[in-house]
Amino acid sequence: MAKTDNSSKRGTSMRQRTRLDEPRQYKVVLHNDDITTMDFVVDVLVRVFGKEYIDAVTLMMAVHKEGSAVVGVYTYDAAMSRMQRATSLARSAGFPLRITCEPE
Repeated sequence: MAKTDNSSKRGTSMRQRTRLDEPRQYKVVLHNDDITTMDFVVDVLVRVFGKEYIDAVTLMMAVHKEGSAVVGVYTYDAAMSRMQRATSLARSAGFPLRITCEPE
């Protein structure tokens, strides 16, 4: 004899709990090169990454002195979008600016 589920007859319902995790974050890293101008890097940091001018100058100098610096931490889609936009701007201006994205 098969067992039947009488929970609907008794007025009880099963609740399923779902756990929502925070989305994984990704670091956008800007790398130094000998061709891309400092002014262009500052412009990209302001226009694409939404940095204030003084913060953009500070970040640009960190990239220049240390070889690379994290310019922002975003969800995957936001990080990729910013990275692609900045790379596109650099290529159209004739600069080999290198930007990478890595998990935090």
